[in-house]
Amino acid sequence: MNKRLLISWLILLAVPFFGTVTPAAAQSDTTTQYGFYPSPPEPTIDSILQHFADISDHADFVLSQPNIPWEDFVNGVDMDTQTRTDTRNLVQLARVNGLSVIFVIDPLNGLNRREFSGLPTGWAANFGNPDVRAAFTNFAVWIAREFQPDYLGLASEINSYMDAYPDDAANYLSLYNETYAAVKAESPDTQVFVTFQWEDLNNLWQFAAEGRAAFDINWEQIEMFEPNLDVWAISTYPYVPFPSGTDIPDDLYSALLERTDKPLAVSEGGYTARAIGPVSGTPEDQAAFLNAVHDQVGSRLVFWVYTLLNDIDMDAYAESMQAQSTSETDINTLSIFQAIGLREVDGTPRPALGVWDNFRQK
Repeated sequence: MNKRLLISWLILLAVPFFGTVTPAAAQSDTTTQYGFYPSPPEPTIDSILQHFADISDHADFVLSQPNIPWEDFVNGVDMDTQTRTDTRNLVQLARVNGLSVIFVIDPLNGLNRREFSGLPTGWAANFGNPDVRAAFTNFAVWIAREFQPDYLGLASEINSYMDAYPDDAANYLSLYNETYAAVKAESPDTQVFVTFQWEDLNNLWQFAAEGRAAFDINWEQIEMFEPNLDVWAISTYPYVPFPSGTDIPDDLYSALLERTDKPLAVSEGGYTARAIGPVSGTPEDQAAFLNAVHDQVGSRLVFWVYTLLNDIDMDAYAESMQAQSTSETDINTLSIFQAIGLREVDGTPRPALGVWDNFRQK
């Protein structure tokens, strides 16, 4: 049930610059920054522009999760490419709407964490490949140098990949440590991390538990990254194992508090507001989910990403994805996340939006 929504639309549509860059708005008075993915309800320019304006009413930042542009960065950091222009444009669009940007670079397919995304023909799909390693590090270094971000993630939901390819885990770990050092050399204050899929880490998905018992947390998959892990960041979509928000255990997230003194983050997450295929949920379940996260770990969160502000128009997204030759499997996977927004496609708010805003305003 892993995913990465179509952030690439911001690149495919080549959002232009919008005048002089203005400083990002001051963060809320809490220690937690609140944000969303910049995924619009419809894959159009007008929808994107309106969506950034809407996000600014309910968040402090957007989370940019670009796949790695392998060929653009395999040979170095300093050159002029469309990827660099597009990324600058995204940051510009966020800033003119009073938003900052948190980055998580993503070498994997967000709709299937068992495969790389967009590798050039002939490249070996593993983290031992010298070309993969060079492009990965160069892209991270460029982001650190160009934007000096507060937070930079070096892959998303990496434990799902390590479960599928345990023999490649050591290669990724060494690449992470090398890239961590390179990023710190460019931007010492940037907090560097990698994200972990929490339900998978808890072995709550029988199809991905590899025979391990539910709630037997694979702590070793996080702790192997210490001490070079500035934030413990998780993704969480508990509506898959828990069909009601009231079913979420009282200690599902608080287990983190007992395991580390590091800052915590929710790098993405959500709960469906209606039944979609094999999953179920209601607007009330969304509110219960937000309260569970807040009550259990809210005091330690440095940032919290709720994946979607608005639901997405799945028909429009499916048509666009088919035009890009996206597999039907990936389209079907994305559909399971179409109704996790705190607002409906047309912007009608759900009760959970008030819960979210209340947390942020406090």
